[in-house]
Amino acid sequence: MELTGSRCMLRPWRSGDADALVKYANNASVARNLRDRFPHPYTLRDAKGFIQSCASVRPHASFAIVVAEEAVGAIGISPGSDVERFSAEIGYWLGEPLWGRGITVEAVQLMSAYAFEVCRMLRLFALPFAENRQSTRVLEKAGYTREGTLRSSAVKNGVIRDQALYALVNPDWPSGRPDPGRSRP
Repeated sequence: MELTGSRCMLRPWRSGDADALVKYANNASVARNLRDRFPHPYTLRDAKGFIQSCASVRPHASFAIVVAEEAVGAIGISPGSDVERFSAEIGYWLGEPLWGRGITVEAVQLMSAYAFEVCRMLRLFALPFAENRQSTRVLEKAGYTREGTLRSSAVKNGVIRDQALYALVNPDWPSGRPDPGRSRP
């Protein structure tokens, strides 16, 4: 499965992506705005473990962002459970040399369409750090709406941080409503 745009392509991770993953992920500027589970420094062992963890998930929930046939970032969704089973958090990062080219906006749009059409999600949301203006602009350009600020909701590197809450609701969900017996995509 490949999701193709004019600036990038999203595709499942491949074992051959490990070196490129380390090349772009091993960057303090990237890690600074991600969750603690994203390691820094980012090693080849981290890359191989991540790629392996993505291999058996169906439908695919994590994709490589590919530019010029090289994996230069990542994007994925984390579906909720129970009453939130049709909502998912979207997360993404892009290698610093490619920032400011509209690649991440397109990747978020491609992933959002996939999550709505294939995974049959009702709602997608993102929780960037509130002061991360680049990420909040990506979400706004991709059609997400800021719903609020979660004050003092995270601690990163020992610093208390606010998070912005952005969301996008699937406008076609009622017509694409999953089977009542199906608990999760």
